[in-house]
Amino acid sequence: MKFLEYTPFDSINLFLEQLNLGDCTIRGNLEAFSCKHTATDRRLSISLEHEILDYLGKSTDSDPSSPVEHLSSRSSRKTLIYLVLTLGHIYPDYDFSAVRAHLFFQEEELESFNQMVDTYLSDASRQWAATNEGSSLLDSMTKAIDEVIKIRECDIYRYNPDSDADPVLEKGPIWSFNYYFYNRKLKRVVSFRCYCTSKLSGDDFLTGVVSDGEEEDALIDMDI
Repeated sequence: MKFLEYTPFDSINLFLEQLNLGDCTIRGNLEAFSCKHTATDRRLSISLEHEILDYLGKSTDSDPSSPVEHLSSRSSRKTLIYLVLTLGHIYPDYDFSAVRAHLFFQEEELESFNQMVDTYLSDASRQWAATNEGSSLLDSMTKAIDEVIKIRECDIYRYNPDSDADPVLEKGPIWSFNYYFYNRKLKRVVSFRCYCTSKLSGDDFLTGVVSDGEEEDALIDMDI
């Protein structure tokens, strides 16, 4: 995966770099990556592919938790690998090689993302409007994402980690969410990660500091 610099993200990232809202602080970031593998990515992707195939070989159709329906498709396996590799580039000090597939949820439509932003960034949206001639933060974000990756052509995934796969757990966030927009044709991924902490707790969300949870070693069914 290769980090891609896009100016449409600059103003939003600057705004969400450390947004003070009374008793809490919000941090968020938009980043784009190409799906072109580095040498390290190639080695990890081969390892992940073998692990998935090994798991599929041990699964049976009668197993209610079997991932055969999704991971038997090569395109689904590639999607999972791209998402895991993207996580690895965002948090380079954290090992996601054992992330379970079911931690990624595919959103049926863009509206789910819009609702999440409207709900959790309502105060931020008011502050954005006050300093940007009344423009909408959500509209500005979706326009920027669309310029980079053609948002209506993307599959949208939400990463919902458990305690062992959450790189921000030690920061004690009040809330956090991670979205990934994957355009298969462009072979490009855009991530949007955002979290909120109390000013009574420290935070360094965007530096990729990790927690000390033990790695999970199971690949379960994936919503891809």
